[in-house]
Amino acid sequence: MAQRRKPISEINVVPYIDVMLVLLVIFMATAPLLTQGVKVDLPQAPSQSIETNESDPLVVSMRKDGALFMNVGIQGVAQNEEDGTRVTVFSLEEQAGKILRSRADVPVYIKADHTLDYGAVVRVMTVLQKAGAESVGLITDPPTIES
Repeated sequence: MAQRRKPISEINVVPYIDVMLVLLVIFMATAPLLTQGVKVDLPQAPSQSIETNESDPLVVSMRKDGALFMNVGIQGVAQNEEDGTRVTVFSLEEQAGKILRSRADVPVYIKADHTLDYGAVVRVMTVLQKAGAESVGLITDPPTIES
């Protein structure tokens, strides 16, 4: 008579560990890519904070060298999570217009370096108004209190 084997009642966890290690490597490799940003030295002025419950604002960042970046979402307003798509003044009207036509109630903000010429900021504001923005807000840093 043939001897029967007793069924194994243990779960083999080695394949699950392999999958978890692969996922860990993928997340470790992609995490630094998600934190790219545009460095903008904002002017300091006393102002009220932006409500974060607004529906994904359109933020145009202007660097010291005049480079423009467009971002849709609250991460564009946050200090450390600045990122966006690089645009030119000429393509800004078209790209912002597409967003404003699809969502007319989206808030529009400009985040400009404090060393920029006032005319450059006004030029971008004019382009955004031509694209369909009813109002354009300016983002500033709160003033530092010196003792």
